[in-house]
Amino acid sequence: MDGPSSSQRDYVLGSGDLIKISIFQSPDLSLEARVSENGTITYPLIGEVAIGGMSTTLAERLITRLLKEGGYLVDPQVTILIEQVRGNQVAALGQFNRPGRYPLETTQMRLSDLLAQAGGITPTGSDSVVFTGVRDGRTIRREIDVALLYTGRSGEQDFILQPGDILFVDRAPMFYIYGEVQRPGSYRVERHMTFRQAVATSGGLTPRGTQRGFRVKRRGADGEITELKPELEDPLMIDDVIYVQQRLF
Repeated sequence: MDGPSSSQRDYVLGSGDLIKISIFQSPDLSLEARVSENGTITYPLIGEVAIGGMSTTLAERLITRLLKEGGYLVDPQVTILIEQVRGNQVAALGQFNRPGRYPLETTQMRLSDLLAQAGGITPTGSDSVVFTGVRDGRTIRREIDVALLYTGRSGEQDFILQPGDILFVDRAPMFYIYGEVQRPGSYRVERHMTFRQAVATSGGLTPRGTQRGFRVKRRGADGEITELKPELEDPLMIDDVIYVQQRLF
């Protein structure tokens, strides 16, 4: 029979986790227990045992030692299996393909590992992940460029996760285009995007459209909306509303 996987043996036990403890050739000492809020379980013969914050391997060794020292078994072979994970979770929220809470199954789970487990970011999701967590008693918040995680140019941001960490992906910034284009509507703003690229993203001009006849409405920092007549190579801004006019024959 196969033993616990390496991920289970590395898993750090936390409050709410349901475990099964088995002793080889001592079925009467088998037990299912839920780790309490203070990180303890109650085990036959040896009473309350503090295993919260330990890996399953260390918890097995602790129970083995206590059974030996108490004179209950000469050479106990203790196995702990994780039946249900409730403690030591991290959250992936927002524009993930599979948002939700995920267990930290190993002590070396990195941010990129969680992105993969959550199915990556949806097409409408932002290019950045907002991380919130507690380190050394202080709440920290970081905005992480997802593309840099996978190019090796930002390895220090692919850090090891800890219980309670939260990753959030907002909706991608959008622009809006109407008038004489093939597919009017809303589209995400890509990096360094120009108005020429925005028109191409919407399928290009209709036979009646003209590149010379487009207007842009843009909201300024003061909240006021102004109308512009940009060049095609000018940079697009978030929430720009583009209207492509009809060609004059």
